[in-house]
Amino acid sequence: MAAAGVAAGLGSGDFSDLREIKKQLLSVAERSPRRAGGRAQSGGPGLTGLSPRRASELAFALEPLPLSELPPPPALTEEDARDLDAYTLAKSYFDLKEYDRAAYFLRGCKSQKKEKFQLSDFLRAGPLEKGQVKNEALRELRVELSKKHKARELDGFGLYLYGVVLRKLDLVKEAIDVFVEAAHVLPLHWGAWLELCNLITDKEMLKFLSLPDTWMKEFFLAHIYTELQLIEEALQKYQSLIDAGFSKSTYIISQIAVAYHNIRDIDKALSIFNELRKQDPYRIENMDTFSNLLYVRSMKPELSYLAHNLCEIDKYRVETCCVIGNYYSLRSQHEKAALYFQRALKLNPRYLGAWTLMGHEYMEMKNTSAAIQAYRHAIEVNKRDYRAWYGLGQTYEILKMPFYCLYYYRRAHQLRPNDSRMLVALGECYEKLNQLVEAKKCYWRAYAVGDVEKMALVKLAKLHEQLNESEQAAQCYIKYIQDIYSCGEIVEHLEVSTAFRYLAQYYFKCKLWDEASACAQKCCAFNDTREEGKALLRQILQLRNQGETSSTDIAAPFFLPASLSANNTPTRRVSPLNLSSVTP
Repeated sequence: MAAAGVAAGLGSGDFSDLREIKKQLLSVAERSPRRAGGRAQSGGPGLTGLSPRRASELAFALEPLPLSELPPPPALTEEDARDLDAYTLAKSYFDLKEYDRAAYFLRGCKSQKKEKFQLSDFLRAGPLEKGQVKNEALRELRVELSKKHKARELDGFGLYLYGVVLRKLDLVKEAIDVFVEAAHVLPLHWGAWLELCNLITDKEMLKFLSLPDTWMKEFFLAHIYTELQLIEEALQKYQSLIDAGFSKSTYIISQIAVAYHNIRDIDKALSIFNELRKQDPYRIENMDTFSNLLYVRSMKPELSYLAHNLCEIDKYRVETCCVIGNYYSLRSQHEKAALYFQRALKLNPRYLGAWTLMGHEYMEMKNTSAAIQAYRHAIEVNKRDYRAWYGLGQTYEILKMPFYCLYYYRRAHQLRPNDSRMLVALGECYEKLNQLVEAKKCYWRAYAVGDVEKMALVKLAKLHEQLNESEQAAQCYIKYIQDIYSCGEIVEHLEVSTAFRYLAQYYFKCKLWDEASACAQKCCAFNDTREEGKALLRQILQLRNQGETSSTDIAAPFFLPASLSANNTPTRRVSPLNLSSVTP
């Protein structure tokens, strides 16, 4: 095939010959503009395969080649030479996005370049909405490409285009097969790999794909692991790529930062993004993710600086619009924020982050119907976006529709099984539906995987209270208090006072005066429990004056020392619940 020279690659994970890899990257960087019109579109693979920008970035991360080893420029065929003037004219129109005009001047050309332009003209003619084909040329194009595919006349770029047409027609299985074939024919065509990423829904599906044995497969696996929230595997892959010689690659550094963002290691992600900005100060790609981190940490000056900086670089990029939207959202100007997310979607209707963020803004404005529409659009773009599923669950929770909530929270949990927020939300749904056994399992599981909001144990304790399981409730409250104090957090949480109040009353009922007195004294430190704490202390003093002694008949299964040190752990913990019978 025409791309055979670029298609040849080293084996999977074989980075022993970095000079050969660099030659391939330089060859792609030189060839791609000629083959596909020279434009790498923001937020998508475009038609340039491993785009000149991406190939150049990876090549820059490797050691330079001597002059004698630089790859020669690609040769032109007789047909290419004959059509060169028409091709050059059409390319200029293509770069100006005048696709019909470009196709018109290519009508008499015979070279394969004409075919690439005409196909791309069909693909860019209009968006495809669910259930309605606006681009009438797609069906016609599918028939034409199907014939060429059966006759084995499509090269790597043609196969990629055929796959995109099938994907837009919702023929997912056929599209996956064609993208895999495109990756075999042209392994350096990153667009085919990215399309595969969007169609693969889980790790099991990935195992059954027959992928080409090339070094590009390692980049693909690292990317798909990040998309599937398999962050540990993704970080291992990226580390192996760094060790192989790509330590200076800003692409890999940015992907590692995104991975840490996905597991909510905010400090680590911020540190990497700040280092990335020093290495590549004019970078726009992934800066919307950086702005999400600044938003979460309420770093208003830093977010303002980032927004102004990106505006100076290019204010018409989707990432820039999202950063500005986040800035206005942090200032609680939600109408302006939604406007900038809408601008981002006008630039790229398939930009996932903008749909999700716009849904969040509509939620802030109490416009639930618009929020639902935005989240649904996000799911249409990428069914693996747990934030959209979670957002839909929250929206239906506001609408007091718990069965709908349960469905959407379950989908979010399937995508993020170790995210405590999804499990707590599921537990609340089960509780509203009076399925208390399932609710208890969700709360315990949320605590077991690492409760980021420190609410799972409190909710579990209250559930035990509701079921009159006082001992289990007390155990949950004790562990909750120890977790809060061991983290060194400022105790301003209302639930801390609630925990001390319950424990004081529990110990009082058990006639354990010392423990009850210690908890009552802690209650006096909080405004909402101060009076109850003082009243309980007076009762304990009165009973002691009357000669009442601490009970020795009731075995104290645990105790709460005033120091709350790490060594004073309760002697019995809450028993782990059997999670095998019910999967939230």
